Amino acid sequence: MPAAHPVNYLLDAEEIVFRTSGGGKLVAAARGVVVGFQVDHIDVARRSGWSVLGVGEAYEILDPIRLAELADQLPVPWAPHRTGHCVSIPLQRLTGRWLFPPG
Repeated sequence: MPAAHPVNYLLDAEEIVFRTSGGGKLVAAARGVVVGFQVDHIDVARRSGWSVLGVGEAYEILDPIRLAELADQLPVPWAPHRTGHCVSIPLQRLTGRWLFPPG
């Protein structure tokens, strides 16, 4: 079943990259499963914002050279124990919308 998991991420060219432990997200990535990645921002004071959805076939980054290049760029995860693996989602489809008050 679909599930949503909060992660700290990096936009690297046209790929979303994040760190994870060896749990469900990594298992899906290792199988090349198509996944969705959503990012939102809401400005409560202005009653506006945006929402972006990217879709792609996830994979685990195993290339040591790429991992070294990403090491200093990736944000520290909220859960520090979830840093053992890097997953990438090449954005094959990207959609979004602006949210604004009626009127």
